[in-house]
Amino acid sequence: MKKLLFSLCLLVLALCGFSGPAFGAYPDKPLSMVVTYPPGGATDFQARIVTTLASDEKFFGQPIVVINKPGAGGRVGWNWFAEKAPTDGYWLSTYNAPHFIAQSLVYKASRFSMESFEPVATWGADPAVLIVPKDSPFKTVKDLVDFAKANPGKVTVNGAGLYVGHHIAMLQLAKAAGIELTYVPEQGGTPALQSVMSGKVMAGFNNLADAFRNRENVNILAIADLQRHPYIEDVPTFIEEGIEVDNSSVNYRGIILPKGVDQETIDACEKAIVAMFNTPKVKDLMAQSGSPLLVLNRQQTIELFAKVKKNLQELLKDIKQ
Repeated sequence: MKKLLFSLCLLVLALCGFSGPAFGAYPDKPLSMVVTYPPGGATDFQARIVTTLASDEKFFGQPIVVINKPGAGGRVGWNWFAEKAPTDGYWLSTYNAPHFIAQSLVYKASRFSMESFEPVATWGADPAVLIVPKDSPFKTVKDLVDFAKANPGKVTVNGAGLYVGHHIAMLQLAKAAGIELTYVPEQGGTPALQSVMSGKVMAGFNNLADAFRNRENVNILAIADLQRHPYIEDVPTFIEEGIEVDNSSVNYRGIILPKGVDQETIDACEKAIVAMFNTPKVKDLMAQSGSPLLVLNRQQTIELFAKVKKNLQELLKDIKQ
């Protein structure tokens, strides 16, 4: 009899284990997600959109709390995440590529590399656009280039930091057009956008999503991509303008875990996050805000990182300062 009761207990425990949530006991408390840029910018704004359904039982069943750790074009937050983030699966971070990959290649102060993180998924691909204040005398890229040729170094162009996508686009523009520009690194996309709107700088490279949401305050002269974008169909590519600036600066965004998280937890995160990114609500919210959506799973994100790194190694060899 005792043996029978013991066997029944084991059976009940086993059944309970299989009848719980899709991801077992994980997660049983809220998760934290580091955003390495200031509140209000495209990365922060989109991170809050794509994780808005995290509390739904179909996904994590727990909220994801955003914690901003901005500075040095994202490097402050990624340094912290690589060195100090717990590896229990409850700490996530946003990634921005080419930003974190370029910084790891260029700066000794970067205490991370591509191998410091576990890719989970990608939610978007946001091209860089060249913007100027609404009252700027530059109405076209040609206007800016002609002025820069006549006034070397006098055109100030800002971006979200050093060796982020914006900086890379500026370096490409300067090289392709044969002009000297003065780059002004900011502490993120939001302060960079504000500096352009207020006229503190003559121009800037910023995210398509941020520029789209602020078109009443800035003019968008060109997009650093291989084709025009449906959100701004009237804006030409640099290539259309006769300037060889390609899509190397496109800002891919997604979610990573710190190295050391176990594979089961990585897989659970990937499953929940990819499903969440693909919901009609997330797609609709991203479209409304002019935020380009590109959903990639873990393996596709790993392949993306490798492709970006290979491209940057060649690109930075020629144009890094």
